[in-house]
Amino acid sequence: MTVRLKQGDYDAIVAHAKAGLPNESCGLIAGTAEGGLKTVEKVYLLSNPDQSPEHFSIDPGEQLAAVRDMRALGLSPLGNFHSHPSTPARPSGEDIRLAYDSKASYLILSLAKETPVLKAFGMADGMVAPQTLEIIP
Repeated sequence: MTVRLKQGDYDAIVAHAKAGLPNESCGLIAGTAEGGLKTVEKVYLLSNPDQSPEHFSIDPGEQLAAVRDMRALGLSPLGNFHSHPSTPARPSGEDIRLAYDSKASYLILSLAKETPVLKAFGMADGMVAPQTLEIIP
């Protein structure tokens, strides 16, 4: 699976995550899916009601508003993203345990080093599969 993300959306995710420090930040991604390619058309920057540097949840009201907007725009939900303020861009045990949608792409942004690192994963039944992430101009 390949996830294609515009540079501007990548920049928005990084800025959102940095603004949320020291806590994890999160959001949803929406767009189109054809074959092995998911193209992100819109990123939803959401709040983390948990206000924690080690885990996140998505506000249900914000999630519902985002899904309604996706439907209105004719977009499909593609997955979500969240940040790891001080750990690598790989799923934690909690991330794997809470991955409920085997069709979703899970993007994880690490801010542990000076240069942010964003990676994409598929997760199902406790298994993690890296996905190709393309950031396009």
